[in-house]
Amino acid sequence: MRRMRQQAFEFRTWGGRRARAGRRPKGERAGVSHLRRPTLSSDHPVHITLRIQAGLPSLRVGQLFARVQRALAGGQNRFGFRLAHFSVQSNHLHLIAEAADRRSLARGVQGLNIRVARAINGQLGRKGRVFADRYHARALQTPRAVHFALRYVLLNARKHQRSTRSPREASESELPTGFVDACSSAPWFDGFARPAELAFGAESARQRWRARSEREAPVVRARTWLLRRGVRRYAAFDVDSAPA
Repeated sequence: MRRMRQQAFEFRTWGGRRARAGRRPKGERAGVSHLRRPTLSSDHPVHITLRIQAGLPSLRVGQLFARVQRALAGGQNRFGFRLAHFSVQSNHLHLIAEAADRRSLARGVQGLNIRVARAINGQLGRKGRVFADRYHARALQTPRAVHFALRYVLLNARKHQRSTRSPREASESELPTGFVDACSSAPWFDGFARPAELAFGAESARQRWRARSEREAPVVRARTWLLRRGVRRYAAFDVDSAPA
């Protein structure tokens, strides 16, 4: 009589970490995580980064920048979201904002995305998607974090000027010594170490803005303690101080 051999039973499992599992990135590298964003305190400003699709012209050039700037100003104070600072680079934008909570942040950034996308597509006579991915946001919880974020955002053009490889890109971002970046909110920033009369280009940028807008500025005055006073605990930075 033949004995029956017990066969091994293999349990199938689903989920967990596996090689090449998960959502594939849209481009060459993974974008911003789609995990639920952490809770946001109204006391903490937020550093936001928005990247545009590859193949679009530089956002810092002529009328295209003017339309992007007006779009940012149009969404500067909505849904409990307040835009305090910005920097427009060739293919991305940096923002520093205040928001009542996570929902206000999401609605405010969504509104800006729509305005900026319409401005870009309208200027270029195109249709379709403008932003490459969802926005990246980092809460600034200490005076030190706010200090370095302000320096990074307002002087971002000098960072790219220092690291650029292309002569065309260099011509777009090159700033002479002592000049503020007119493609940012730096002309309305009063915290530079350099005296206002020696921060060249600021007044002309403000005049250009006043000539085409009824708003006082494309950004609003900060309300949070960190942006108004906490950042003053650190030494002011100069307009030529290129961030890392």
